[in-house]
Amino acid sequence: MNSDKIRNFCIIAHIDHGKSTLADRMMEITGTVSKREMKAQLLDSMELEREKGITIKLAPVTMKWKGYELNLIDTPGHVDFSYEVSRSLQAVEAAILVVDATQGIQAQTLANVYLALEQDLFIIPVINKIDLPAADVEKVKKEIIGLLGCKEEDIIGVSAKTGLNVEKVLDRIVEAAPKPRKELSGSADSLETRALIFDSYFDDYRGVVLYVRVFEGKIEKNAAIKMMAAETSGLALEVGTLRPTMVPKESLEEGEIGYIVTNLKTTREAKVGDTVTLVKAPARKPLPGYKNVLPFVYAGFFPVSNEDYKALKEAMEKLSLSDSAIQYEPENSPILGFGLRIGFLGLLHMDIVRERLEREFGLDLVVTNPSTNYKVLMNSGEEIEIKSASDLPDVSEVKEIREPWVKGEIILPKSMIGGVLNLIVEKRGLQKNLSYLEDRAVIDFEAPMANLLTDFYDQLKSITSGYASFNYELNGYRAEDLVRVDFLIAGTKNDALSVMCHRTEADAIGRTVTKKLKEIIPRQNFEVALQAAIGARIIARETIGAYRKDVTVKIHTGDRDRKAKLLEKQKRGKARMKRFGKIDIPSDAFTVMLKRD
Repeated sequence: MNSDKIRNFCIIAHIDHGKSTLADRMMEITGTVSKREMKAQLLDSMELEREKGITIKLAPVTMKWKGYELNLIDTPGHVDFSYEVSRSLQAVEAAILVVDATQGIQAQTLANVYLALEQDLFIIPVINKIDLPAADVEKVKKEIIGLLGCKEEDIIGVSAKTGLNVEKVLDRIVEAAPKPRKELSGSADSLETRALIFDSYFDDYRGVVLYVRVFEGKIEKNAAIKMMAAETSGLALEVGTLRPTMVPKESLEEGEIGYIVTNLKTTREAKVGDTVTLVKAPARKPLPGYKNVLPFVYAGFFPVSNEDYKALKEAMEKLSLSDSAIQYEPENSPILGFGLRIGFLGLLHMDIVRERLEREFGLDLVVTNPSTNYKVLMNSGEEIEIKSASDLPDVSEVKEIREPWVKGEIILPKSMIGGVLNLIVEKRGLQKNLSYLEDRAVIDFEAPMANLLTDFYDQLKSITSGYASFNYELNGYRAEDLVRVDFLIAGTKNDALSVMCHRTEADAIGRTVTKKLKEIIPRQNFEVALQAAIGARIIARETIGAYRKDVTVKIHTGDRDRKAKLLEKQKRGKARMKRFGKIDIPSDAFTVMLKRD
């Protein structure tokens, strides 16, 4: 198709503002899917997406409308998946900004708008859910005008659920959205072929499948292709568009978005952000790739049975292809055995990966407390990075420890500012700015990443009755007075439970975690001491009392001396068990930090 008749766009919004529902209506109205095939959240094909009601993976689909080819990418709205949004924005020229008429602009709305403006995308503002009784369309219009500087007539009010005015959105895309741009930067020969990989996944039966946007040239079926950054070659066994199922065609033309089924078999041969070109006429310069998103939340993943370690490694290799933000490396724990230390973009991201490993690959896992990465400056001047507290070198050799800080933004009702500011202070955060958006406040703050990892989001929702929205991004590393807190169970240090924290918080964390461990670890036939320590100094202790078997039950006489002898014998036996006894620690103990009160 002539590229002048192609429009590439994405839908961006805060979580639960109706992106996926709007995509459903567009596919229904354009006849891309029949009413019989239609189901809610059609593009959310992953079982987890449908269960949680959120979009995790971006999903492309091609539609036909009034002689035009419309290529839509539905994107995630949760803060942990903002890297998915940034990927899709580089493959399109326009963005539909969806704002809920009952909630207005939220934190992730702002973050996504900033991303779209950075890419110089044409933005079409849409107010969704205008048919709900709680909708305040006029107020939300003012918020959008204040944010984008657009005119009131540029804003389209819709109900994605009923389909009201969705045709107007399709018409606006055709009339106003830019036609596909030819190249991203630099000068290139018109004969060159360059396509950007914006997503990919591994299919057990077909190999690596790429989702691409063709910027120049065309890619034909059975063409020999080359990935410029990875410097690997393969075959385009099949090419086509998604509606939303795969529809094969002879070639993908300039300006189109579609898929390539390759003969690649490993996850390292095709990376998201790479440029696909032809082996017979390779491009001289790759397209600009995506920024390399680095994870800053780490957790140890260990199979319950060590026999499953190979299966865990293979599963992670497959998952990492379709999720470029995941990083992992082998880890060995004296207690948990062989496993992987995996890096994520946030706690929801970690939770999704854990559930996918358990559901899709049938793995039974033990997951340790999440932590962030720290930069450690040694006395020798060398700087190393550690991803868990157990990796911290001897403190006598350490000059300073730097922890990651984030820049955050919270949008909330004006009446709830006090409670949230107190929460930020509790987390060692610093309020930087306070502004107002109609009847709501916007708090800009900075805080250490580690203190937002465990229960910050839950506490924020609790304080604001769910009315606050939260967005954050990494804001560099700062040297702080940080210590490693170790936890000893029956006198033995368990590295998998060790945490890094600020010295002022160590005592409270030690007391809280030992109390939680006492609740979780079952009683033994001997007394078990639970201790928190900084180096050799014990800062907290709890004791799990022993089961006491009634050894006097068979004594029918009232001989007190005989009873005393039996109880003394039992006591000596318990002392031996305490020394040699092996304690089974439940898997819940390793995520005790997530369950702090």
